[in-house]
Amino acid sequence: MKEPIGIFDSGVGGTSIWKEIRTLLPFERTIYLADSKNAPYGAKSKQQILELSVKNTELLLEKGCKLIVVACNTATTNAIDYLRAHYEVPFIGIEPAIKPAALLSKSKTVGVLATKGTLSSSLFHSTSEIHAHGITIVEQEGKGLVPLIEAGKAGSEETKALLRSYLEPMLASGIDHLVLGCTHYPYLIPILKELLPERVQVIDSGEAVARQTKAVLLKNTLENTSQTKERSEFYTNADLTILSSFLENSTDIHCSYLDF
Repeated sequence: MKEPIGIFDSGVGGTSIWKEIRTLLPFERTIYLADSKNAPYGAKSKQQILELSVKNTELLLEKGCKLIVVACNTATTNAIDYLRAHYEVPFIGIEPAIKPAALLSKSKTVGVLATKGTLSSSLFHSTSEIHAHGITIVEQEGKGLVPLIEAGKAGSEETKALLRSYLEPMLASGIDHLVLGCTHYPYLIPILKELLPERVQVIDSGEAVARQTKAVLLKNTLENTSQTKERSEFYTNADLTILSSFLENSTDIHCSYLDF
């Protein structure tokens, strides 16, 4: 099926997920919504997050999407159950990769850097209880990181100083794995590699989400069997130049401003 895969996030962070999907599924057409005007979702109420997720979903459905990736941890943990119950298309969600971190941890102490909306959600806590038995989870809200990334300052000294202040107590607790619980945070990996000792491994969900997307496409006979690389469309309701800066320069990528 040549209908597109829809992807939405509270801004540019979900492009880290799009890149993994694009790598694994190069012949699928994609439509990406960057709701940067309303970023960050992590500081909003559950009802606000739900309303924004519904708005994004309905816009992607209007554009004919056959499957929707909720490329936002906060939207997944607060809204995906509702979306799956009220819409017929399959939904792929994003959860912090606690399970692999817990399985790999030798110190039995794992750090999770995420937004307030993710850390306070019932889905996050149920996932932690299921997969992290016997593991100490050190939670840290990454307050202020998403706005910096949205402003194109992922590599700035301001971001580095803020990130250092969040990592120090986690390192003091003895973490040996750091789980990135926000799709914006993979863009901080270069700084994280500078600030973290070699013993700490950084884990994000991107590859796993791409694999799950492929599996759901195949299960529902939704895959595009064409061997032609399809166009990727990106829409933002904020600064177009910032979104463009997170994307590769390619003729099959189209980036536009859209008031949504």
